Formats: sequence, structure tokens, C-alpha cells
Amino acid sequence: MRIVAGTHKGRRLRVPSTNSVRPTPDRVREAVFSTLGDVAGTDVLDLFAGSGALGLEALSRGAAHCTFVERDREVASILRDNVATLGLEDRVEILQMSHEPALGRLTQRGDRFDLLFMDPPYTMLTQVDEAVAAALPRLLAAGGLVVVEGPLPTQARLGLPTVFQRRYGNTLISIYAEEQH
Repeated sequence: MRIVAGTHKGRRLRVPSTNSVRPTPDRVREAVFSTLGDVAGTDVLDLFAGSGALGLEALSRGAAHCTFVERDREVASILRDNVATLGLEDRVEILQMSHEPALGRLTQRGDRFDLLFMDPPYTMLTQVDEAVAAALPRLLAAGGLVVVEGPLPTQARLGLPTVFQRRYGNTLISIYAEEQH
């Protein structure tokens, strides 16, 4: 697994050897970021971060800051190593906790994100959709985007318009947009 583009293009990332982590393949990340366009200056939330590939790709492409949420201690340790290897500690926050308390903490602090990546364990997608949908009004900046990776034929139900959807093998990538206020 490597960073596809930006200031860290070609740099390799460590990937957890656990079955609970499904890293987003390079070609899929490339397609997602081609669709997203310029992410420079954005604040990013990477839920279920795993190795951090999506958030680190965004940082390599100029995102200002990324908050990673990863509950598994061993996986979070690999994520920290990837952040340190790329020298991005000053642009990153890692919350080692489950998504629900993390969403509570972020909304309580008043954090707002321009871009949210969500790649939960497929068996948790419905539960995650409900928690994220409830937090989105206080979490997503006006005009913000949510990128969801999930199994076919399941589609996230976040209450936002779908602006992009494409199948990659057995995976469905969907991008939802918060309406400008």
C-alpha cells in the first residue's frame, strides 16, 4: 500500500495484518480523489481509519488537518507509525476509541469537517449510518462531503444527496454532499 499522489507520493504505508482491516486499494483511492478534486486546506475526519490510507492520502494532497478514529489498539499503533514515518504529527489527531464516543467528543467540541471518510466493518454499516447521520448536522461543514465505502448492494442512509457512486469489484464507493447553507 502506498500514497498515490501529492507531497508523499510513492511512500509506503504499513498495513495491519488483522482480518478486521480492509485497506482501500490504491486504484480505488486514486479514483475517489480524482472525483473529489482539490482537497487543499480541508479538515478531514477518517472514521474507522485502519492504516490511515484515506486520511494520509488527503494530507499528502494538501488537506490542512485530519482527525483519525480507530478503536483497535494494535491498528492505531500502526496508524501512529504511518503518521510519524510521513512526518505529519502536527497535522493529525488520533482518537483511539469507538466511533460513537468519538462522534460525541467531536460534536461537543464543535469540530467541523469538510470531508469525512467512512469505511466501517461491513457488518456494522447500518448501526454506523444511524450514529453518523445523527451527528452530521453538527459535524459536517456547509458544502462538506462524505465518502462511504461499503459492500454491494448496501448503500449508506445518511439523509444527504448522493453525488457520486461507483462499483469497484464487490465494493461500492458513494459520495454524499452537504447542501450549502
